[in-house]
Amino acid sequence: MSELNEIISEQLSMFIMGFALIIVVLAIVLILQGAKIRTMRRKYEAMMSGNGIEDLESLLIDLKNQGDMLEEVQREQKTIIEAAQVKLRGMKSKVAVKRYNAFGERGNDLSFSLAIIDDNRSGVVLTSLHNRENSYIYSKPLEGGESQYPLSPEEKEVIALASQQN
Repeated sequence: MSELNEIISEQLSMFIMGFALIIVVLAIVLILQGAKIRTMRRKYEAMMSGNGIEDLESLLIDLKNQGDMLEEVQREQKTIIEAAQVKLRGMKSKVAVKRYNAFGERGNDLSFSLAIIDDNRSGVVLTSLHNRENSYIYSKPLEGGESQYPLSPEEKEVIALASQQN
């Protein structure tokens, strides 16, 4: 046992110095970490000051809720826009007019054909035939650029003119 006491007493100073060194290193790490925490705390307080927000958690929850609401509104608006685009494709927005003399040499360009169609070439062709005594107006429905009624060359031409519009 005396030998063990001798070994311990010889090495005791080394153990004490080793533990002292470890304690000093840990103290330095503790001081550095404390400085970093103080810096972060100052930044956090500067960020949160004047906002009326008590903590960061409630701020993040509010931001998440607002993001969810914005996504829902965006989905609704996308649906509305898609419906409007479908409706626009079906609108009769392409219009063309051709004036002509329907009776050759005996009149002037008072007759006309008017095509009002959509992107699918569906719509109507109105034709007015004018002579000295009377004026006649004909309406022919269109589906895909064709009608169940015979189309005159002028009507076919005005349909082609309307189809070329953007």
